[in-house]
Amino acid sequence: MKNKNIGGNFDDFLREENIYEEVNAAAIKRVVAYQIAQEMKRRKLTKTEMASRMKTSRAALERLLDPTNASVTLFTLERAASVLGKTLKIELA
Repeated sequence: MKNKNIGGNFDDFLREENIYEEVNAAAIKRVVAYQIAQEMKRRKLTKTEMASRMKTSRAALERLLDPTNASVTLFTLERAASVLGKTLKIELA
């Protein structure tokens, strides 16, 4: 039995399975959550302090930092970036 995916591209496999967009979005969310958490750690910001500076609840910050929760708005990402002295850059490629 020959495996049609041997020698193939993983992105092509995900597209064939119709899950590329979902997997890509989850990966992006994981990276963004990690970057925010690392910058908070670098700046010695607690979750409570970060939430306060973002003018949001700690629960909302927990959702932002949860790598499995993809329901984050651009506005929330922008506020987090601003509090951390960063800019949010989003582009279509």
